[in-house]
Formats: sequence, structure tokens, C-alpha cells
Amino acid sequence: MIELASKLEGELFKLYVLEQTLKPLGYVIGGNWDYDHGFFDYKINDEVGYQFLRIPFQAMDGQLDSQGTTVQIGKPYLLSHKYQIGLDDNVDVGNINASFNQFAEPQDPDAQFPDEYLSLGKELLKEAEEALQS
Repeated sequence: MIELASKLEGELFKLYVLEQTLKPLGYVIGGNWDYDHGFFDYKINDEVGYQFLRIPFQAMDGQLDSQGTTVQIGKPYLLSHKYQIGLDDNVDVGNINASFNQFAEPQDPDAQFPDEYLSLGKELLKEAEEALQS
């Protein structure tokens, strides 16, 4: 994980405004959100694991699934996940009436971020800053 300095850190936005601004640039709300915090993720690469620019946010009033929620931006960072090749050796099956976890555990959830994507990550963050501050 590589933290990035940003003009957005500490800024307050309506979550709706963030979504309307960042989604057309290629960001998605990461699947690991909760009612009080979440992340906008931009997938930079996915050839050897996944590399993301992640912009975290925290609900300041209400919950993320409530209309009109204001969020505060945290410190953006670059993140790399390296996933296992082949079958997961720690499968969680449960019983016949229960669901099962179909996703493999990361081989390295905090893998080294490739140098060749560092400048791209910084450029993407600058683009997001400009879009949100215009």
C-alpha cells in the first residue's frame, strides 16, 4: 500500500455528488463498503493480481444507504492484491442448505505495487481532484 497526498483528504461531499463525478471517470464503489465507510476504487491493472487507486470515505451524517449522506474523504492510496493461481486450499463449504464462499483467499493482500503504475495512479488521483474541485 502506498499512501498519496491529496487535496481531497478531509474534504466533505454529498455521496451522490461523488458518485456522479467519479463513476464516469471509471471508479466504482468497492464491494467492501459498510454503512459508515467505503471506498471508490479505480482498477489500474489486473494482469498479475489487481492494482487499484483507492479513495476512502467516511459517513459524517447518516448511513451510506441513506439519501443525502455527507461523507469525508480519507487519504487515498495505491493498493495491490496478488491472488492465488488454481484452486483455493481453504474452501469454506458449509452444509447442503447453506451457501459457500466461492472466492480464493489472496496470496498476498498487500503485495508490492508495481513501479510502472505509480505515476499512472498519481495522474488518476489528480484527474479526480480536478473533477471534484471544479
